Amino acid sequence: MNKDIARSKKEKLVSELKTLNSLVVAFSGGVDSTFLLASAHQALGEKVLAVTAHSAIHPDREIENAARFAMERGIRHVVFQSEEMEIPGFVSNNADRCYHCKRHLFQMIFKIARDKDLRHVIHGENLDDLKDYRPGFRAAGEAGVIAPLMDAKLTKDEIRFLSREMGLSTWDKPALPCLATRIPYGVPITVENLRMVEEAEAFLLEQGFGEVRVRHHGSVARIEVNKENLKKFVAEDLRSIIVDKLHRIGFEHIALDMEGYVPGKTNRRLHKNQINSDGGKF
Repeated sequence: MNKDIARSKKEKLVSELKTLNSLVVAFSGGVDSTFLLASAHQALGEKVLAVTAHSAIHPDREIENAARFAMERGIRHVVFQSEEMEIPGFVSNNADRCYHCKRHLFQMIFKIARDKDLRHVIHGENLDDLKDYRPGFRAAGEAGVIAPLMDAKLTKDEIRFLSREMGLSTWDKPALPCLATRIPYGVPITVENLRMVEEAEAFLLEQGFGEVRVRHHGSVARIEVNKENLKKFVAEDLRSIIVDKLHRIGFEHIALDMEGYVPGKTNRRLHKNQINSDGGKF
């Protein structure tokens, strides 16, 4: 990565954000949306509103972190109930689940924007997101949501580097997609299976696993951790504690994925033609 090129892209980003005059930032509290929000606030100050969706698919700790960031920076912030569990196309959990979710989400965000008399809605998709299956892109395009990081051709590594230069604590934060991604396609999403995943992952994070996924396969919890943590996971004392806790959460069987955590693993079985037709990977 060329640091000077990254800084140049940041300057271009801020310059472009200034032309938008007033805007709403879809703010999850992750690396990308935090960097985008901080940059937008730098460009437009009080003309920026951060909005954060809250529902069963978003861990409570992430909502709290987002609210804390906005408060510390003096950024206007709205948390709204996004109610994804009322969307049949989302709950049925087919491969286009994300499209239905984002379509609904952006409709709600645009309503907030209109109520606050703000002209534009932006979100934090970056150039690297094109490498994975992202049907939410189509929903964003249809709604007229702007992707300034994509327009500035910023990559994830560049965003992390620039975030660190800006003093953002999220610069090295692990990726954390919504909890629905832990449920295999075709298995209906319920509040109960989302609750089980959230509680299990929160517990494993407390045990020092920096990046972890608990995949919900009915009675089975399939746990993914970074490869360097595989040995730590099977240490007898910790293993017993983890098994006991996940049993109490409601899982009957606890399995460790020996491949470790690999981004995009859940999309491997999707047929390439389906991915293309859904507007994800090109």
